[in-house]
Amino acid sequence: MKPPGAPPGPASTLPLVSVITPSFNQGAFLEATLASVLNQDYPRLEYIVVDGGSTDGSLEILSRYRPRLAACLSEPDQGQTDAINKGFALAGGEILAWLNSDDIYYPGAVREAVDYLRAHPEVGMVHGAAHYVDEHGTPVGRFPSAPMDHADLRRGAPKIAQQAAFFRASAWRIIGPLDPTFFYAMDYDLWIRLSAVTPLAYVPRLWAGFRLHGESKSMTVARLCWPEMMRVHYRDGGSRWSVLNAKYLVRRAVEPVIPLRMRWRRLRFRLEGRGRSSG
Repeated sequence: MKPPGAPPGPASTLPLVSVITPSFNQGAFLEATLASVLNQDYPRLEYIVVDGGSTDGSLEILSRYRPRLAACLSEPDQGQTDAINKGFALAGGEILAWLNSDDIYYPGAVREAVDYLRAHPEVGMVHGAAHYVDEHGTPVGRFPSAPMDHADLRRGAPKIAQQAAFFRASAWRIIGPLDPTFFYAMDYDLWIRLSAVTPLAYVPRLWAGFRLHGESKSMTVARLCWPEMMRVHYRDGGSRWSVLNAKYLVRRAVEPVIPLRMRWRRLRFRLEGRGRSSG
């Protein structure tokens, strides 16, 4: 694997990367998302935006960026999962990713992910580290990313930041598309199916910002995640006496204090940052 910051090599020899952004009424953050993809230092990047018919000014933003997009759709859809599937159906890349319209890539993310996958042809997906960021893009915490395999994922608490994940189109053709009946845990379902057919790898490099704001799913409907994860568990033959089910029962019991846990993570992140700056 090349060291971070190394030149990407002749463009003609590099795999095409397709990034999909599903978008619906996220005009406050959409431009930052678009810029974070289009400003990547990787020369073979196909960017596709699938908008669900936004009415908040998103279409005006998209019109300014349209010349730099491989495709841009704006039409009613069945939600985020449907939009992502539409985008991947149009994609021609050898490596795929999606970045939601309120999240961001950090500089060098795509290049580093491609470098890893080229150096490790046996790996079907690589994921990196991510910050939680606020409305202004300021880091407020760290996503608990870690190496994960199929057995780890079946035990729950997937430590994969979707914003920092890149996978091969060849694997997607085996297990895709996303299940449109999932509203929240479509990524967990995808990781389970991917890890059943190919190794996953983790690179401890910051590749993405996972935005937390008042209207984000993570802040408003996170309670829907675990019930959907349990659907995956039982679909794949999981037991009620499993580790995952035990975690789900604990999660239900502590649901009221989860927002406090997130606030503590933010405070600890700030305190650690002050400690490093004063050291």
